[in-house]
Amino acid sequence: MNKIKSEQMRFWSPTVRDLEPYTPGEQPKIENLLKLNTNENPYPPSPKVVAAVQAVLAKSADVLRLYPDPDASQLKQAIATQQGVAVDSVFVGNGSDEVLAHIFKAFFLQEKPILTPDISYSFYPVYSQFFEVKTQEIALNEKFEIDVQDYAVENGGVIIANPNAPTSIALSLDKIEQLLQLNPNRVVVIDEAYVDFGAASAVSLVAAYENLVVCQTTSKSRSLAGLRVGYAIAQPHLIAALEAVKNSFNSYPIDRFAIAAAVASFEDQAYFVEHCQKVIDCREQLVTALTKLGFEVLPSKANFIFAKHTIRDAAELAHLLREQGIIVRYFNKPRIDQHLRITVGTQEQNQRLVDTLKQI
Repeated sequence: MNKIKSEQMRFWSPTVRDLEPYTPGEQPKIENLLKLNTNENPYPPSPKVVAAVQAVLAKSADVLRLYPDPDASQLKQAIATQQGVAVDSVFVGNGSDEVLAHIFKAFFLQEKPILTPDISYSFYPVYSQFFEVKTQEIALNEKFEIDVQDYAVENGGVIIANPNAPTSIALSLDKIEQLLQLNPNRVVVIDEAYVDFGAASAVSLVAAYENLVVCQTTSKSRSLAGLRVGYAIAQPHLIAALEAVKNSFNSYPIDRFAIAAAVASFEDQAYFVEHCQKVIDCREQLVTALTKLGFEVLPSKANFIFAKHTIRDAAELAHLLREQGIIVRYFNKPRIDQHLRITVGTQEQNQRLVDTLKQI
């Protein structure tokens, strides 16, 4: 973005002038690039997804002239069937980031501050600023774990990522249930972008807790990051609030291709399970290899790992890897500035990373 002169900013709304936008993962165009910085799935989506997208146009190009189903009913039904919940407990949006934005608007505009970990998904503080939501960050412990007892304070809501990002550590279901019981009169949001890689989903708790919202995405475990489909699962009274926000913002968030693709993905459960397990297996192999190279790796239940070397500087390692065409994520932030977040690739991709690190 070109630098904007302060005089030109007089046309901007005052709140926009002070915004600190989210910085998305870099998408560089480098020859022979190994991209391990944005937690994309290294495997393609189900072949049934491609066939479903092609079938949309095969019917008639005229479908592009017409609006898609504003309720995405077919997609909601597919999600409900796969997750074992009622259709009226499902909300869909244009990626989980949009779903999270609607969550902030629907539930977190309170007098009291919401609670979130101090090291977590970096979109949370962006939304807090955007919606002018008071926020109190709760420090992770010395092992980078969430202690749910720290959330037993007055608040306007709670949001945590589970597994947490960028640390990759997951909370157990009993800990999430404790968190819900500590905050019975406030909405608790469990953001499960990476849950399918080994963590336990809180969807099983939705029926028992009227204050729980679980947010998930098709971007990671279903390899549909390019289509932007996210969803939330909660009791119907909370879904109704999200629908009210959505229909006051964008009534048609999911296009025809995304609906068809996501439905096909949810219907091909065998492919989904097989490829999640492939990522898990590759993750464990990568952890073993990096540990032998002197890295300390946090226990991961995600499709990425969070690691620091016992001797080498993280920023330097990120720079040297980049020179070899390998990009990982480095966060120049307190407490984690010696860690690298590394997306799990295929066996071949991971081996290239390990071989390059050996050379370094």
